[in-house]
Amino acid sequence: MKFQLYSLIFLYSFLAANCGQKGTVKVKGAPPNILFIFTDDHAKNAMSIYENKLIQTPNLDRIAKEGMVFNRAYVTNSICGPSRAVILTGKYSHINGFRKNGDRFDGSQPNFPKYLQQSNYHTAVVGKWHLGTPPTGFDYSNILIGQGSYYNPVMVENGDTIKHTGHSTDIVRELALNHLDTLNKKNPFCLMVQFKAPHRNWMPHARYFDQFAEDLPLPETFYDDYATRSTAAKNADMRIEDMFMSLDMKLNPAAYGRDTASGGWEKFDPEKSWENHLKRMMPDQRATWDAYYSKVNEHYTENKNNWTQKELIEWKYQRYIKDYLRCVKSVDDNVGHIFDYLEKNNLLENTLIVYSSDQGFYLGEHGWYDKRFMYEESFSTPMAMRFPKRIKPRSVCDELVLNLDLAPTFLDVAGVEIPAGMQGKSLVPLFSNPANNDWRDAIYYHYYAHNSWHTVQRHEGVRTKNHKLIYFYDQPAWELYDLQKDPNEINNQSGQAEYADLEIDLKNKLAGLRVKYGLQEN
Repeated sequence: MKFQLYSLIFLYSFLAANCGQKGTVKVKGAPPNILFIFTDDHAKNAMSIYENKLIQTPNLDRIAKEGMVFNRAYVTNSICGPSRAVILTGKYSHINGFRKNGDRFDGSQPNFPKYLQQSNYHTAVVGKWHLGTPPTGFDYSNILIGQGSYYNPVMVENGDTIKHTGHSTDIVRELALNHLDTLNKKNPFCLMVQFKAPHRNWMPHARYFDQFAEDLPLPETFYDDYATRSTAAKNADMRIEDMFMSLDMKLNPAAYGRDTASGGWEKFDPEKSWENHLKRMMPDQRATWDAYYSKVNEHYTENKNNWTQKELIEWKYQRYIKDYLRCVKSVDDNVGHIFDYLEKNNLLENTLIVYSSDQGFYLGEHGWYDKRFMYEESFSTPMAMRFPKRIKPRSVCDELVLNLDLAPTFLDVAGVEIPAGMQGKSLVPLFSNPANNDWRDAIYYHYYAHNSWHTVQRHEGVRTKNHKLIYFYDQPAWELYDLQKDPNEINNQSGQAEYADLEIDLKNKLAGLRVKYGLQEN
């Protein structure tokens, strides 16, 4: 991709290329503990601190109410593995080498746990890993294999493979707190608690089956026709109507016939996958599961011949969103248990608690599920931090922050110098000054995994506080959104005379960010 750039932009970008910064926190007394609580595919619209109407999440909200909520938190690459690699390294995907799921993370490279180890921190990770290679930089690891399973997961504890009985959200919390019990607490700890939930295929614990009994409202953009966009949105295979009847809707094949796969799914057998999920259950778990989901099957069988296509799509949405929210509720309850443990063990005062997700998710917005696109629902991610020594309760930050910033933030809080190679910025200055005039004015995004699940085209882009420019470079095609006038990103303004000067400015800003972050080619 080539742009005609003003030489001043190149000069500024070159001077700004060194993104490292030295730590700003002088740790007094005992160094703080760091607790990073992480989920997979948690949309901001499913966390009540963001004033959504879908679900109440009091324990997750507590982190924000007793600390800071970040209203404009984003990811550099909206897909599971790459996001995790960015968080560990503080570097963009093209630098850390993990661009898309299926890549293998180079564990020999520096990461923030390794730097913390050098400063006498005990480091541990429990839960979902999903990076293809064993964890490095951790004194203790107990990780799910691959995507992990909701029921009776197999985990690898410091190299030993162990099968557990129960629901993974409960198990990850229990194992993490059990590990904390083994520590002598003389040295500070950094513990990463990484839940599988609410990742697809949204298998909730039985105690949540009866929650969200009433139908939920459709998102405002549920029937988006993508009229002003490039073909990327229309060609993506992630619409609610195309979700699998078995794996996603939890129906038995006898109720619907045969699942079919399209897009990037031709070699995937959803019915076989669903059968394998069910086989993992213990007899008592399966009996409870069947007792509830048999009613779902009966309801579908009784109505399928009378439903219009529109009614069927909306029924699918209700099935999806309720199971998704049940998985989020399980996370919230387990975060409550974590709070109880920290309070009981006098760890609340000197522990930085951070909550976030590897990216956002579509909860029916634009007719979609999944993530990948640079549109707000999947580009944004929930983020909240609690640290009484540094953050005042009910603080709110509206600056543009990234998952790229977490690694330097953790080092900064610990009093460890931030390596110059890290491309993120420590969020510590925002703790005391949430409206920081010296903060960044734009963020860069890049998604690489076109010929894979969901067939979302590769793209990159830039977001400022009020505008967004997206470049689908395989077409090629541009999309520009005025986020103040059009927060739902319905009207693509690229090529419109009214936005011509702004589009030039954003293209120059995008080119400058490419230089700043060391991108030569896509």
